[in-house]
Amino acid sequence: MRSGAETVGGSGMMLTSEEQRLGAASKFRLVAEIVSTYFRVRTAMRGKDVRTVLSTLRERPRRAPEFAGLPVAQGVRLGRAVTRTLTGLPADSRCLMQAMVLTSLLARRGIDNRLVIGVRPGDRFGAHAWVEVNGNPVLPRGEEFPRLVEL
Repeated sequence: MRSGAETVGGSGMMLTSEEQRLGAASKFRLVAEIVSTYFRVRTAMRGKDVRTVLSTLRERPRRAPEFAGLPVAQGVRLGRAVTRTLTGLPADSRCLMQAMVLTSLLARRGIDNRLVIGVRPGDRFGAHAWVEVNGNPVLPRGEEFPRLVEL
C-alpha cells in the first residue's frame, strides 16, 4: 500500500491522502448539509414508515458531486462524514438515522444506494442498519446481523 493511501470499502480501491482532503469551506458546507438533512429526516419520520420516508429522500433534486471519484469511494467518504458529524452532536446518531441521512446525501449526488436492515434473532436480539453502494457497505455493516430487508 502506498504511503498516505487508504483502501475504500470492500472494493480494494485506494484513495491518496490528497484525494481524501476537503478544504475548510467544503467541509463546512458538507457539515451544514448533513445537519439540515438530519432535521429533514427527523421531521419526515414522524408518523411515517421507513419506505415512505426513503422514497421522499430519494426524490430530492440532484446536484453536482462535492468530490469526484467512484460511487463507492464517495459513499465511504460521505458515510464517515455523516458518522463523525452526527455522533459529535447531541442528536439521534443511531445506525438507522445515519443510514437515512446518508441515503439522502447519496441520492442528491445521483448515487444509487440501498439501505439494508439486519436482525440478530434469539436471546441476544438486535437490529442494525447500513447503506450499500454497488453491493459494498459504505457504513459499518455489522457482520453479526443477517440481512432482513433491502430498501
